[in-house]
This record gives sequence, structure tokens and C-alpha cells, in this order.
Amino acid sequence: MTTKRTNRIRRHTRVRARVSGTAERPRVVVFKSNRWTYAQAVDDVACTTLASVFDRAAKKGTKTERASVLGHDLAKLLKAKHIEAAVFDKAGFKYHGRVKAIADGLRDGGIRV
Repeated sequence: MTTKRTNRIRRHTRVRARVSGTAERPRVVVFKSNRWTYAQAVDDVACTTLASVFDRAAKKGTKTERASVLGHDLAKLLKAKHIEAAVFDKAGFKYHGRVKAIADGLRDGGIRV
């Protein structure tokens, strides 16, 4: 019997077989729980995390509004490391709501996604 979680992990595994990040264009991975949202930029070649952010510090606003701020914050961190583009990995989640808000926040911050 499959569950939502196993189906999401299966989708994520399928995407990870094709999507990879480098130092010049890292993979931006999104994870969302029922309460918090996380995003990190990963260099898969060197197996390192270049930047990571989460929305625990932001207590005001809806989850989607906090996710948009999360995208802006991640864009600032990537800009500080002279990174202009990234590969977006939605980790098996649907591209709407918080996931879309993070991608839009990255674009507004000047990162090509």
C-alpha cells in the first residue's frame, strides 16, 4: 500500500536521477513539513551545502508569505557567493503554494531558476 509520503519520495528519486547541482549552478532543494519550510542550495559534485535557510525565525504571516521571504533570503546568500543561477528541485512536491513562493522569491532576488 502506498502513501502520500512514499509517492513523494518516489517522485523525488526519479527527479534526482536527472537533476544535479554544481558550484556555479547549485541545486535548490525545498522541503516542507506541516509547520515549517526549509530550502538549501547543494553542490552535488562536491557533496556540500552552500547555503540553507528555514522559516522558524519568521513568526509573522502565512506559510506562503514566509516561504516567499525564505526565497529572498536564500537569494541574498547565493548572491553573496557570486551565484547567479540555480537548478530548482521541488523534491516531489507539487509546484504551488509554498514551493512556488520560494521559487518566485528566488527570482525576485535575482537568481535564475
